[in-house]
Amino acid sequence: MALVLKSEAFVDGDPIPRRFSCEGEDISPPLTWQDLPEGTESLVLILDDPDAPDPAAPRMVWDHWVLYNIPPTCSGLVEGAARGGLPEGTGEGINSWGRTGYGGPCPPIGRHRYFHRLYALDTRLPDVLGQPTKDELLLAMEELILAHAELVGVYDAPKADR
Repeated sequence: MALVLKSEAFVDGDPIPRRFSCEGEDISPPLTWQDLPEGTESLVLILDDPDAPDPAAPRMVWDHWVLYNIPPTCSGLVEGAARGGLPEGTGEGINSWGRTGYGGPCPPIGRHRYFHRLYALDTRLPDVLGQPTKDELLLAMEELILAHAELVGVYDAPKADR
């Protein structure tokens, strides 16, 4: 079986509800996963937007949430987990705002895609990583990935009449 990542808030390819964005409560969506491969010792979750700043002319990938060392005994994250509900031992990396934590969709223009990527690793990453950037984390876990899963949501730029 392949590793699966889902959310009860939205289906793969569908819009992310407003409450999880900068226009709403800006809380992290609920996520669940299943079918971790044998030998999984930790999980990594990365949420990013490859369409920044404009999907018609993307120039960067904007990192919204970076988590590592999620225990393999955990089967998901509850809604709003970024505000104090992370499993014990979970490390937080630095997002593109230069801070830890979740930052929801808030595109300046157009419809953006938001990739939630879950990685199963064959080891727990060293605590000396501290608060890594996404790139530092990807480098540290490069040879340790047993499996990965992806969940994509979309979100449209705020409209003046909302």
